[in-house]
Amino acid sequence: MSTYASKIYCPSLTEYKRREARVVNIGDLPLGGSYPIRVQSMTTVDTMDTLGSVEETLRMVAAGCEYVRITAPSMKEAQNLLEIRKELRKRGCTVPLIADIHFTPNAAELAARIVEKVRVNPGNYVDKKKFQTIEYTDAEYQGEIERIRERFRPLVQICKEYGTAMRIGTNHGSLSDRILSRYGDTPLGMVESALEFLRICEDENYYNVVLSMKASNTQVMVQAYRLLVQKLAAEGLQPYPLHLGVTEAGEAEDGRIKSAVGIGTLLEDGLGDTVRVSLTEPPEAEAPVARMLIDRYTNRAAEAKPMMPLANDQLTMSNEQLKDDQAHSSLLIDHCSLPVDPFQYHRRHSHEVLNLGGQNVPRVLADISRLPQLEYADLRCVGHLYSAFLDKFQMNDLGADFIYTGQRPVPFMLPNGLKELVDYTAWLDGGKRDDHYPVLTQSEYAVAAAKHPEANFVFHNLESLTTAALEQLRHDRTAVVILYTDNAHAMPEIRRAFFRLMNFGITNPVIINRQYPEQAPEQTQLYAATDVGGLLLDGLGDGVVLSTEKLPDADQQTWLQRLDGLNQLSFGILQAARTRMSKTEYISCPSCGRTLFDLPETTAMIRRRTDHLKGVKIGIMGCIVNGPGEMADADYGYVGVGRGKIALYRGQEVIKKSVPEEAAVDELINLIREDGRWVEPVKLEEQVGA
Repeated sequence: MSTYASKIYCPSLTEYKRREARVVNIGDLPLGGSYPIRVQSMTTVDTMDTLGSVEETLRMVAAGCEYVRITAPSMKEAQNLLEIRKELRKRGCTVPLIADIHFTPNAAELAARIVEKVRVNPGNYVDKKKFQTIEYTDAEYQGEIERIRERFRPLVQICKEYGTAMRIGTNHGSLSDRILSRYGDTPLGMVESALEFLRICEDENYYNVVLSMKASNTQVMVQAYRLLVQKLAAEGLQPYPLHLGVTEAGEAEDGRIKSAVGIGTLLEDGLGDTVRVSLTEPPEAEAPVARMLIDRYTNRAAEAKPMMPLANDQLTMSNEQLKDDQAHSSLLIDHCSLPVDPFQYHRRHSHEVLNLGGQNVPRVLADISRLPQLEYADLRCVGHLYSAFLDKFQMNDLGADFIYTGQRPVPFMLPNGLKELVDYTAWLDGGKRDDHYPVLTQSEYAVAAAKHPEANFVFHNLESLTTAALEQLRHDRTAVVILYTDNAHAMPEIRRAFFRLMNFGITNPVIINRQYPEQAPEQTQLYAATDVGGLLLDGLGDGVVLSTEKLPDADQQTWLQRLDGLNQLSFGILQAARTRMSKTEYISCPSCGRTLFDLPETTAMIRRRTDHLKGVKIGIMGCIVNGPGEMADADYGYVGVGRGKIALYRGQEVIKKSVPEEAAVDELINLIREDGRWVEPVKLEEQVGA
């Protein structure tokens, strides 16, 4: 297989096609094939609380949950799944139940006789994680695989006998020492961890399997799923359905944005057969978010506009290569000009214009051109706070880098560092000011006699990127492209435009521009996080500008609230895609029956005291199962180890083992202070001198 075929990870990069997965039967609700993408979630009540588990399950089902997962950390919880199932059936609820297993094969074997599906984590199902590096010879490594086979085969045989489905669910943070020693902390290690177990299933002629590759880091998560699909095809394995999820996504807006960046990116390429959005909130809050993500694709194929195939850019394959890859020819035309590595993050090379492109972090541009009026205080909506008392501005960590004012330039001096973009005609009428940067349509740019000596912003879409337009960009080091689309299949079309720029060697910075119709704010959050985040994960984009259609009767306050939301959303997407860290990141698990404290309340308390620590990553885990491994790349960890007892971590090293819960947040702050990373929070009135 050629290098072109090795990049294939989805049915199409230019049109919406859902991957055809094998059908897996889970109770009376099949998964995969042409069946709808399913929604699932997980209970948070102690599994031994039968009625509590039943009531919570009923609330989840009422909210749209189609599969319900329940933790079974030991034999007693696995046995109690029978009582929960009986009570649900007595109440007329036939939702398929999934037993969540981590360390206990005997609990899995019992649960597989009771529920419709079991989930096993190959990272700790038969291995104990000690964070040790172990050197294996090939023979020794094969011996470990045989040891796994002997421990895992009984579960496979029980599942075959009882018609029970299985999810082999790899988590980035809980890879075994053995996998880490051979493959490192990588997407490849995640994939191989699952494939070791999957090969055993196939050897036993057991195919009722679902796969997942979860991570809190969205870049790692997306790369792992893509690589999994590619590896399944390369090894001739069955196209098993995929369960999508960003683990430990967090809460509120940040949790939704991070989930959409990871899950939405894969859904755009037709990957995924079931979705779980992991929020540190009551589980019934998760299903509506998952459904909102999924429903965007119900009519996507019919609504999307066709776009040119990738091979139209330049001839990159010889006849011999096409012949060699004849079995993959239907996909190769869509992948052969792919100028990015879908399995590893590399940022697109661009030259610097102002503070855009080059080595700069992606910038945020705020479109304030439709504000009814503009005064000093109004810039607060884009993160620039004005003090009338001191007559000066203070920018917070979410301060926009650029504002676009269209035909009405700002009538006062802007804060230091904030740059203003105006329409080309307004720039000409205003005397071609050096502190205003013109925004041109493609037709204006093609014939413009006068240009700014430093930076000129040009609107382009895929259609306007003709050979002539590309040549003009190539010879203009001042041009910045604002890339937009009106295609319902938005992210792939903008990505397609990026590929065209890259295949023609264009290095001008590019700002991603997405405009949304009037809709619920949560829809805009999820859609923008998908459209922009999916591009950022592939290293595409030097900036972002989000806007919504003009409201005919909107007053000043309505617009200010909307702009504030869009500005925060832009920074949230950049953070979720790991391309610009502007605030504290919380890697908090969604809670389950193993949780040893009130996760939502504790997360909120930690957030209140630490949300000013820009760029610091704090893991908040309800139990040791989701402890040092699951929080993977967190700087600090807060992990439940017993009732009222907390362990504190620096990275993956435990620093304090049994801190009373009432003192644990103070001790966490002391740990951050010891490392020199603590700063005292500044009150808003102190920021602006009010």
